[in-house]
Amino acid sequence: MSKPIAVTDSNFAAEVLQADKPVLTDFWAEWCGPCKAIAPIVEQLAAEYAGKLKVVKLDVDHNPQTTMQYGIMSIPTLILYKNGQPVERVVGYQSKDALVRRLLPHLT
Repeated sequence: MSKPIAVTDSNFAAEVLQADKPVLTDFWAEWCGPCKAIAPIVEQLAAEYAGKLKVVKLDVDHNPQTTMQYGIMSIPTLILYKNGQPVERVVGYQSKDALVRRLLPHLT
């Protein structure tokens, strides 16, 4: 079973931008209630789309460089990267069905 991988400012480029498949990045913080609410959904997506989708989590409090670079103003923010480029951005809590509808077009 695939689980989200923790990434940092120092390994973001290698883990996300240079990945050979789409990468869903969960920008979150420990103190964020909606982040905790969406976390099980993000874990389910990591397991269900293993092989098609890489899922990572970036703690915004400990990684300000990447957080600022991608203009994260509100969390949770989920950004899907494909070929090193952000192709989808979801801000705030979303249901699993809503997330899947946004992600699936990019996974083929």
